[in-house]
Amino acid sequence: MKRILFICHGNICRSPMAEFVMKDLVKKAGLASQFHIESAATSREEIGNPVYPPARRKLAEHGISCEGHAARQLTNRDYDEYDLLIGMDQANLRDMYRICGGDYVGKMSLLMDHTAHPGNVADPWYTEDFEATWQDVLDGCQGLLKEFMTERGDSNGTKR
Repeated sequence: MKRILFICHGNICRSPMAEFVMKDLVKKAGLASQFHIESAATSREEIGNPVYPPARRKLAEHGISCEGHAARQLTNRDYDEYDLLIGMDQANLRDMYRICGGDYVGKMSLLMDHTAHPGNVADPWYTEDFEATWQDVLDGCQGLLKEFMTERGDSNGTKR
């Protein structure tokens, strides 16, 4: 089972969007049983809060529910419990290194590193452009799923 943890500053916009988009993609691909997907924050500011309403609405526009989400903070222990820890931007990645004490086995990356255009996921908290964030998150999650399928040898529908 592939265990993925998406991480952003507050765990109310970008990382839960990535969590629920990825859950939707793997479910539609018939692979839900092969993944455990969650999200977390690098800060404590929003702990316990649900997904930010505009992010929740953007997910709902695409038929994706984020019910039951409550923001939580990344812990050092998460490093051992997850196969991939995926940040949304460079500031998140720096905080992830600090909280986890480094990345001694190469589990950390940025979501957009899994696309043809690496960089940061647009932060709607500042831009208020939830569509741009949606596009980045979808692209990144599709890239991750494609990597997983290639890893398994499923890229052409053939399994190893």
